[in-house]
Amino acid sequence: MKPLILSIGCLLIVFLGSSSCRTTHNATVVKSKPLPPGQAKKLTGSQSAKPYAPGQRKKKRY
Repeated sequence: MKPLILSIGCLLIVFLGSSSCRTTHNATVVKSKPLPPGQAKKLTGSQSAKPYAPGQRKKKRY
């Protein structure tokens, strides 16, 4: 009887000790800045950065 109580006590201590270490973190998403036209050109392999410039995008409507 004594070993049973001792093993249950040890399991209870381990369970309570490990459950108190749990924390929750809410991850916040950081909104990144838009790419500069030259970087967008490099990523797409385009010859010109003009289509990616903010003032030039509204000229062509798709």
